[in-house]
Amino acid sequence: MRSDAIKLGIERAPHRSLLKALGMTDESLKRPFVAIVNSYTSIVPGHIHLNKIAEVVKSGIERGGGLPFEFNTIAICDGLAMGHEGMKYSLPSREIITDSIELMIQAHRFDGMVMLTNCDKITPGMLIAAARLDIPSIFVTGGPMLAGFYKGKKVGLVSVFEALGGVNTGKISENELKELEDVACPTCGSCCGLFTANTMACMTETLGMSLPYCATSLAVDSSKIRIAEKSGERIVEMIYNDLKPSKIMTKNAFHNAIAVDMALGGSTNTVLHLTAIAREAGIDLDLSVFDRIGRKVPHICDIHPGGSYMLEDLDRAGGIPALMKNMSKFLHLESLTVTGKTINENIKHASVLDDKVIRSIEEPIHTEGGIAILRGNLAPKGAVIKTAAVSKKNLQFKGPAIIFDSEESCIKEIFDEAIEKGSVVVIRYEGPKGGPGMREMLSPTSAIVGMGLSESVALITDGRFSGGTRGPCIGHVSPEAAEGGPIAALKDGDMIEMDIPKRLLEVKLSKEEIDGRLKNWKPPEPKIKSGYLWRYSMMVKSADLGCTLE
Repeated sequence: MRSDAIKLGIERAPHRSLLKALGMTDESLKRPFVAIVNSYTSIVPGHIHLNKIAEVVKSGIERGGGLPFEFNTIAICDGLAMGHEGMKYSLPSREIITDSIELMIQAHRFDGMVMLTNCDKITPGMLIAAARLDIPSIFVTGGPMLAGFYKGKKVGLVSVFEALGGVNTGKISENELKELEDVACPTCGSCCGLFTANTMACMTETLGMSLPYCATSLAVDSSKIRIAEKSGERIVEMIYNDLKPSKIMTKNAFHNAIAVDMALGGSTNTVLHLTAIAREAGIDLDLSVFDRIGRKVPHICDIHPGGSYMLEDLDRAGGIPALMKNMSKFLHLESLTVTGKTINENIKHASVLDDKVIRSIEEPIHTEGGIAILRGNLAPKGAVIKTAAVSKKNLQFKGPAIIFDSEESCIKEIFDEAIEKGSVVVIRYEGPKGGPGMREMLSPTSAIVGMGLSESVALITDGRFSGGTRGPCIGHVSPEAAEGGPIAALKDGDMIEMDIPKRLLEVKLSKEEIDGRLKNWKPPEPKIKSGYLWRYSMMVKSADLGCTLE
């Protein structure tokens, strides 16, 4: 075992001495060393309960015959970071999480890992670490929070963001906003809709890296405790069986994840994260793969924000195993999972318990997947849109551009009611290098919804969107403006066309005109010139490559 390097032989007496300072005995040191990689923090609702889950995991590891050791990594709440400078730090934190895990695991020669995670960048950061380190690993995602309830309807965090626009237009009062604020997030757990955190939990289970039903098991449900305990036991078996991520996270497993993502209509951020995880695993996952799979897999889950149901409803309907069984014709069922069994074996007894939440593939919400990759002279390397959150009448959109060089300047104009219907709002210099950090744009998109413009305004950015975004919103435009991409050449009034069925994103300018404008373009001064974000901006690759670091 890897841990033998610090506990076997006469020359390791000093190491054993240090371990005995922790209370270890000669007998306990014979067991496999298992790391509990915990992202618990008391400021993130999705993670505040992970310390309790860690205790259950420890019990499972000990019962399985392993020796548990716990350490922490960082966790940023995208909701708390949204709409201000703090969001610049969210995506870059993914790489810090990965690197910090690598440092701890390699320095202390752990034999296996249990990853306790939940929110947006933590889960993909841990998955990248699992691919990089390739030692037996199992994930316990912390689970969704319950939905709130207000005036007879289920609500969540995005409901509050969208209500801000309603206050501005007088549709709701400040007192009603306060009432909504008080009930929208009623428990611990990841936000209740199909946003990035919950989508990535579903991807983790689909990849085979967590136990069946883990992704949708609620944070406040006792099933989460049972799954955590079983995961602790299971990791010890995985160590003895040498079941590593490289045997689980194969190309077919990533294709399965994309297919499930399309059926769910998940967050566009999964395109960034799955690409980055696959690259770390040595697997090429070009954007064309997402488009190819998206064209044949129907969107069959009617989940908020694009749909009517919350994650608690998906769990009640049978969770990811039921969904996978329902769409099994699109999956590589022979793919191995952390159970030691194939997907086919895992879903054998699963069934759909509510066909309104998980529809049949014969009666889909959309005949194609919930995410589309657009290309054209405005996005030669691709752009991403969550089609599951776009109404059918907006599958094509054409209008004059209104250009903003920052998120803040755009939000001000929205609330000042300066955005005309039929316009295409462009927010640029918010990409991975230009932001830096590629901020999510939930604040402007929610403001647009709240102001009643979601059906009459499109939004395009080289930044990215929250999984909570809905409407004709296109992100990840590559190359980004800071790298001299075509989006940097745009001017107010340029006519922009989006056509989702044709996978097209174009500005109605000739190549000569675009090239001429870019010839006179000069890179802007860096917004940040020191610290981690400056280093990140120097090293980060473009969105179509998953925003990985060179």
